[in-house]
Amino acid sequence: MLSRDRRSPVRSGETSRARWLLADRVSRTLSEAGVPGLPLAEERVVRIAVPVGRMNPFRWLGGQRLFPKLYWSGREDGLMVAAAGAADLLEGDFLEGAEALHKRISPLLASGDPELRYYGGLRFDPLREPEGDWVPFGAYRFVMPRFELRVGGDAATLVCNLVLPRDAERHAEILEEIEHLSFPREAAGAVPAPVSRDDAPEPPGWRSNVERALSAFSEGRLGKVVLARRAEFDFAEEVNATLLAERLEEETPDCFHFYVEPEEGVAFVGASPERLFRREGRSIRSEAIAGTRPRGASEADDAELRDELLRSEKDRTEHDYVRISIRETLEPLCDELEIEKGVSEMKLARGRHLRSMVRGMLREGVTDAEVLYALHPTPAVGGYPKEEALAEIRALEPFDRGWYAGPVGWIGAEGSEFAVGIRSGLVRGSRLALFSGAGIVAGSVPEDEWAEIEQKIGDFVRVFGLEPGYATR
Repeated sequence: MLSRDRRSPVRSGETSRARWLLADRVSRTLSEAGVPGLPLAEERVVRIAVPVGRMNPFRWLGGQRLFPKLYWSGREDGLMVAAAGAADLLEGDFLEGAEALHKRISPLLASGDPELRYYGGLRFDPLREPEGDWVPFGAYRFVMPRFELRVGGDAATLVCNLVLPRDAERHAEILEEIEHLSFPREAAGAVPAPVSRDDAPEPPGWRSNVERALSAFSEGRLGKVVLARRAEFDFAEEVNATLLAERLEEETPDCFHFYVEPEEGVAFVGASPERLFRREGRSIRSEAIAGTRPRGASEADDAELRDELLRSEKDRTEHDYVRISIRETLEPLCDELEIEKGVSEMKLARGRHLRSMVRGMLREGVTDAEVLYALHPTPAVGGYPKEEALAEIRALEPFDRGWYAGPVGWIGAEGSEFAVGIRSGLVRGSRLALFSGAGIVAGSVPEDEWAEIEQKIGDFVRVFGLEPGYATR
C-alpha cells in the first residue's frame, strides 16, 4: 500500500529543477554520443537519473501523454516503477520461440546496469487470434522505458534511458519529451460506481462448461482445467485507469501490481498474488498455488475457513497438479530443484490459497525466455495435461483471455521476475472487463466455482465501494 508520504505532492520548484537537470545531462550525453548508425551489437544503454523528491507514481503516470505507459511493483522489494515512452520496444503478433525472443531482448541488457529492465508480458494463449480491445497488446510486448519514475522509501528518482548512438538522431525529440513531462499536484478523485454488468458465460453456460469438464475427467482425458469468466461493467463516464490501479493497490496488499497501457485509452490492470518465477543470477524461485477460500469476518470464522481449505481433498488435488507440472517443467532446466513437501496457507487481505514453495539452481546458459515459455501456463491458470487443457479452454470460453492469466513482469541482465496476470481487468473508455477463473477437478460443483470467482472479482468490486456479488442488469 502507498504510504501517506508517497502520496504527498512534490513542490513545483523541485520538479522544475529536476526537469532542467535531466534535460542538461541528456543533452550533453547525446551530443557526445558519436555517429549514429552503428550495428545493434555495438549499441549500449546509458541511464541518466535525477532525484525528484516524494511523488505518487500513479498520479505521475496519469499525467503523462507519452505512450506506452506501464507500472510495476513487486510483492516484496518495496520498489514501485511507473514508466512512459519507449527507448526500445520489442513486440509481435505471434509468439516467437524462446531462442528468438532471447536474441531480441539480450543485446542491450549487456550494457551491464543491474537496474536496466525490459517490462512486459505475453498473451495467455498465443495460438488464439487477438480480438477487440486486446489487439494493441499483441502476442508479446516488452518495453525498455524512455522515462521511469522509481519510487522507494520516501524519495523518487526520475530516469531517462538512452540507447546510444541510436538516440543521437532523436536529440531534439527527446529534449521536447522531457519538457512535456508532467508532475501533477492535484489529489485523485473517486472511482465511479458501474451502471450495468454482463457476464460471459452467464450461470447456465458456466454450469454447462463445468459439466463438460467433469465428463472429460471421467473419461480420463483431463486431470484439471481452469475455466474463466469475464464480467464486463459499464460506467456513465470514462474510467480513469491509473486511479483504478491506485485504488486496487490500496485494497490488495501483498500482491504484485501491474499496469500496461500500450496505446492511449486501453489498459490492462491487475493485482496478482501469484509469482510465476523470480531469478537472481542462476537462482530461481517459484511457487505452486491453488485452492481458494475467503477471509472470515471474525477470528473464529477466519480460522475455520483456513482449516477447511487445508483439509479439503478437492483443493489438495487441484494443488497437486500444479506441483507435479512445475516439477516436470523445471527439472530439465535445473541442476538443483527443491519443492516444499507439504502445503501452507498463503494469507492475503481478502482471501487465502494453498501454497508450496519452489527453489532451484538453473543450469548454465538457461535463459529467462526458456523458463518463461516452459512454465507458462501452469496448471494454476491452464490445467493438466497442459495441451489438452488449453484445447478445452479454447473450445469452451466465449471470449479472448488476452493477457489475462499470462506472464507479466520484467527481465534484466542479473535477474527477472514474472507474476501470473490474474485478478485483473481491461479498461477501455467507459468499460471495464474483469477476468477470473477457477480450477475444475473431479468433484467440482458449478455453483461453488461460480461463487469462488465472485469472491476473487470482489477485490476489484470493492474499489467501487460495492460488495462482492454485485450485479445490475
